[in-house]
Amino acid sequence: MDLIKAMTFGAILSATIALVVGSQGSSAGPLAIHAVHFADAKMYWSWPIFLSASGLAFGISLLQR
Repeated sequence: MDLIKAMTFGAILSATIALVVGSQGSSAGPLAIHAVHFADAKMYWSWPIFLSASGLAFGISLLQR
C-alpha cells in the first residue's frame, strides 16, 4: 500500500514540476521533460522526476512507521 501512495505522490510531483519547467520551453537537461500529446491536449512528463519522487515518498513513508 505504501508503494501505491508513493507512486501517486510521485505522479503529482512529476506533473507539477514538468508543467512548470516544460511550459517555459526547457527540457531541463537530465530531467528529460518532454511533451505528451493526448488528442488536443499537451501534457509535460518526466520519468526521472517520477522515479525520484516516488522513491523519496516511499522512503519517507517507511520512516513514518
